[in-house]
Amino acid sequence: MGPIVVALDAKRAPKTTANFLKYVDDGRFDGTTFYRASRAKSDPKRGFIQGGIDTDFRRTLLPAVPLEPTSQTGLKHVSGTISMARHKQPDSATGNFSIFTGPAPYMDAAPGRPGYAAFGHVVAGMDVVRKILALPTCCGKGAMFGQMIRQDVRIVRAVRLDGKPQPTSAVRPWLFQPKGQRPAR
Repeated sequence: MGPIVVALDAKRAPKTTANFLKYVDDGRFDGTTFYRASRAKSDPKRGFIQGGIDTDFRRTLLPAVPLEPTSQTGLKHVSGTISMARHKQPDSATGNFSIFTGPAPYMDAAPGRPGYAAFGHVVAGMDVVRKILALPTCCGKGAMFGQMIRQDVRIVRAVRLDGKPQPTSAVRPWLFQPKGQRPAR
């Protein structure tokens, strides 16, 4: 649907930024999708899109890293923020992320809740983020019910713009196919 350019805050969220860049540098996001669009009931132009490795565990780097939630970084979830998606446990994020349209204070730290790991913001491509958010949704389970994008939006390629990729030495099993089969597209 078009490029999205993000600036990462390695100064305030170095571990979270480093985790995200490992996925970028290893090509773990290439060919994955934006699969979720969560719109606010009060204003469908606000919410977030979620993308990354989804449930393709072959792309996961382990162990999950301890991320820096907003209670540590002071960053806020405002329009354009990129944040690591995670399970209920604060240190369970791997290779899924969200991009927000509009403020999302419910994602920030509050008494009894550390907040999610915001680690940068969109500098170009918010029009693309809004187009993805507006796509038809269905399905899903639990908190994601009705938020799964009917036709996932493919992430063609994720690259660093600073020109200094630092790939890990981890195996990339999703690239290996049985003899005679073509790689999934």
